[in-house]
Amino acid sequence: MKEYYFLFVLAFAFTLFGSIQDLKKREVANWLNFSFIVFAFAYRIFYSISKKDTQFFLFGLFGFAIFFVLAHVLYYAKAFAGGDAKLLMGFGLILPYYSVKSLFIMPIVFIFVLFFIGAIYSLLYSIGIVVKNKKIFSTQFSNYLKKHKITLVTSLVLFFVSLFFTFINPLLIPLTILFLIPLMYVYTKSLERCMIKSYHYNQLTEGDWLENSVKLTKSITIYKTVHGLSAKDIKLLKKYKKHVLVKEGIPFVPAFLITLILMVFFFLFLPSRLDFLLSLLL
Repeated sequence: MKEYYFLFVLAFAFTLFGSIQDLKKREVANWLNFSFIVFAFAYRIFYSISKKDTQFFLFGLFGFAIFFVLAHVLYYAKAFAGGDAKLLMGFGLILPYYSVKSLFIMPIVFIFVLFFIGAIYSLLYSIGIVVKNKKIFSTQFSNYLKKHKITLVTSLVLFFVSLFFTFINPLLIPLTILFLIPLMYVYTKSLERCMIKSYHYNQLTEGDWLENSVKLTKSITIYKTVHGLSAKDIKLLKKYKKHVLVKEGIPFVPAFLITLILMVFFFLFLPSRLDFLLSLLL
C-alpha cells in the first residue's frame, strides 16, 4: 500500500496550511482546497496509468463521490462551513481503500473518528472562548439553567444512576452519555452567544454567517442564509457603511489534521490493528 504514502504527505501539507489559515483568519481559501483535490486526482490518474491499475483511480473517484455527498449534507445541515466541506471532499481521494466494501466502511469510520476528535477539540477550544467571555457566558448559562431546571436535574440524576450501572455492564456507556445531552445543549446555546461579534463592514469576508438579516433600505435586504455573505452582499454593506452581527465558528480544520495523523499512524505503524478493525466491519 505504498502508493498511498504520497497522498498522505499531500493531505498533511495542505491540511497543515489550512489549519494555520483557519486559526488565523477563520476561513480556508478556496484555492487551497481546490489545489488539494486537483493534486490528489492527478496523482491517482498518473499512478493508475503508470502501473496500469485502473482500480486505484476508480476507488479514488468513488471515494470522492461519496465524500462529495457527505460534504453537502453536512454543509446544508450547518455542521460544516464551506471550507470544511471542500476539505472533506479532498479526504475522499486520499483514504486507503482496500476493496469495494471498504469504499462504504472507510467513510463511516473516518467521519466517526473525525467527529469524535472534533468534539474533544471543540470542547477544549470552546473553554478558551468561555474564559474570554465569562460575563456573557455565565449570564446566558444561568438563564438556560432556570428555564430548563427540571429537565437538567432529571437528566443528571439519570446520568449518575446509569454511570453506576456501567461498572456492571459497559454496554450502557452510550446510554449514559445520552443523558448529558440536555447539559450539552445548555452549554452550546450559552457558548453561541459568546461567538456573536459586531463586525465593521471592512472586516467582512465571503462566507461570514449573519446573526440576523440586515435591512439596508426599503427595497434592499441582505438575508441570513446557510451560504453566508457573498461578495455582492459585502459590497452593499460597504456602500451603506453598515456594521453587522456575525456568528463566528470554531476553526475545525485542526480536527482534520489530528484525525489524519491518527489515521496515518495506524496505517504505517499498526497496520495489523487497522486490518483487524476493518475485518470486523467488513
